[in-house]
Amino acid sequence: MGKLIYNSSNRELEIEDRTLAHLRVAILNKLRRSESFAMTWEHGLENGSGRTTLWLHESIPLQFVFSGNRPPVLNRLWIELLLLQANSTAGLQYVPEPEETAEFED
Repeated sequence: MGKLIYNSSNRELEIEDRTLAHLRVAILNKLRRSESFAMTWEHGLENGSGRTTLWLHESIPLQFVFSGNRPPVLNRLWIELLLLQANSTAGLQYVPEPEETAEFED
C-alpha cells in the first residue's frame, strides 16, 4: 500500500501501489504542463467513509511513496481515462482499471 502525501499536511492518502503508479503518471503529466486541477478520493468504508478533495498545483510539494520496490507494467488506457477525469470539471477521480492488451513499461 503506497501513500500520496500533499504539501506539509499530516494527512496521507493510502493507495494501492498499482493504482498509485498510474495516478503518478497522470498527475505528473498535468503538472509538468502547469495545469492545476482537483483530485477527489473516497476513503472507503474501512476508513470511515467520506472523501478528500485536493487542489493540485505545480508549486505545492507532492510525494508518491510506494511500498513495493518494482514498478508495475502500466496500462496506457487507464492513464488516458485518468487524464480525461483530470480534464473534466469534476476533476480527477478514481476509475477502475480497464482491460488493455498493449501495456508499456514506466
